[in-house]
Amino acid sequence: MSVLYEQSIVIVRPGVREDEYGNQKPDWGDAAERIPVDQVNVQPSGGSTEDTDDKQVTVTGWLLISAPGTMPDLRETDRVELDGVDDVVLEVTGKVGRWPVPAGVRHIEAQLKEVS
Repeated sequence: MSVLYEQSIVIVRPGVREDEYGNQKPDWGDAAERIPVDQVNVQPSGGSTEDTDDKQVTVTGWLLISAPGTMPDLRETDRVELDGVDDVVLEVTGKVGRWPVPAGVRHIEAQLKEVS
């Protein structure tokens, strides 16, 4: 395995709860499923933007790429926790790119964002 893919993440998939009106809402608390994944590379990508009008908010883009030969079950409705980095929770932005086997190298790629 390449040294590029030595990071780990935890995919956080929300459970479902009903609100007071009977609508189905994502539940990121105890009902959330946690799926550990190894052999990924997660790096800052696309820079950061800041909004200081109402409060200090920084949005940073990240790129997740899985190792060749791996296809983690990451969905656009999931969140990602970086293993080994305290309190960094990233949201998947858009569709997850899935590269199946036509060329013999399968993997996924996903754009993520961190809001702090």
